[in-house]
Amino acid sequence: MTAPTDGPATGTAARPRRALAPAASRSNAVPAGAWWLWALGLATAASRTTNPLLLGLLVAVAGYVVAARRTDAPWARSYGTFIRIGLFVVAVRLVFSVLLGSPLPGTHTLFTLPEVPLPDWAKGVRIGGRVTAEQLVFALYEGAKLATLLICVGAANSLANPARLLKSLPGALYEAGVAVVVAMTFAPNMVADVMRLRTARRLRGRPTGGVKAVLQIGLPVLEGALERSIAVAASMDARGYGRTARVPAAVRRTTNVLTLGGLLGVCAGTYGLLAAQGAVYGLPLLALGLVAAAVGLRLGGARSVRTRYRPDRWDVRAWLVAGSGAVVAVAMIWAGGVDGAALHPGVAPLTAPVFPLWPAAAVLIGLLPAVVAPVPPPVGGAKPEEGQ
Repeated sequence: MTAPTDGPATGTAARPRRALAPAASRSNAVPAGAWWLWALGLATAASRTTNPLLLGLLVAVAGYVVAARRTDAPWARSYGTFIRIGLFVVAVRLVFSVLLGSPLPGTHTLFTLPEVPLPDWAKGVRIGGRVTAEQLVFALYEGAKLATLLICVGAANSLANPARLLKSLPGALYEAGVAVVVAMTFAPNMVADVMRLRTARRLRGRPTGGVKAVLQIGLPVLEGALERSIAVAASMDARGYGRTARVPAAVRRTTNVLTLGGLLGVCAGTYGLLAAQGAVYGLPLLALGLVAAAVGLRLGGARSVRTRYRPDRWDVRAWLVAGSGAVVAVAMIWAGGVDGAALHPGVAPLTAPVFPLWPAAAVLIGLLPAVVAPVPPPVGGAKPEEGQ
């Protein structure tokens, strides 16, 4: 019998130690809903500020978590595309500000474009004219906020499995959930097809840029999307999708009223929380809407005869992932009421953005999923074990 050595070895001894996060498997995977709640919390925090330092910190937090916990699935490769879309949004916002002007007063003129004369009925609209530093900085802040929202949504799209998200939806929303999941899956699958075809063309020595190359790549991508749609429709038909149980008319009407009223309450409450003056009535409306919608969805689930195989389990790690995003959102909303000037740097006159310490520390709580969520296998490595 040989004595154990302290040097590197093969097998379990060579695996890196994980103090908090275990290796990912089917039994301990974070539910897709938890990832979406985390990302929506970051997006809510981004909607409450135009400070570019905080927005950049939110993007860095989302990017680090995606890099640490995404898999090599097709939908996990779409995060870079969302970053490019965000940069494109910022560029478009700046171009519109230069061409169409801004009502924001400014004293630092950068350059002047030829102004197009417009008729009297178009008063208030300007094309060209004076371009100031104030209006460009304002457009940059607003574009950065919208880009951060898109990047946070892209983080959820890269981390959450669309199929698992569909399984976790209530029975009353199953039909709508299928449409949403198909729409969410289309973009990452299309990006993966484009990357695969461009790589194949590059290996064959063919150009990957230009209009001709785009047209030659677009046709196989559309064919692949059509084939996937037909395969999904055939599998749904084979599994008896669409069969419903008989529910009394009174129950259906009650379900519709509760669900619709609850969703309207959720929308109004969310708008109140996001608005600067609506925080007083926003929380009660949101709570009332959630209760009504939950009751309506519970009643509506009676018409669904489907069952769930291996439903997602919300363990402590899943609640920590979802709760970290909620803490970031609540902290940023509170910071807006306590020190709104730090979250919205002055534009007229121009002032340098400050770095608020405790809102930044609250944003760093969004890094918690990179510590507690199960570690996926390396790209090209073994897949999560089945049935653990």
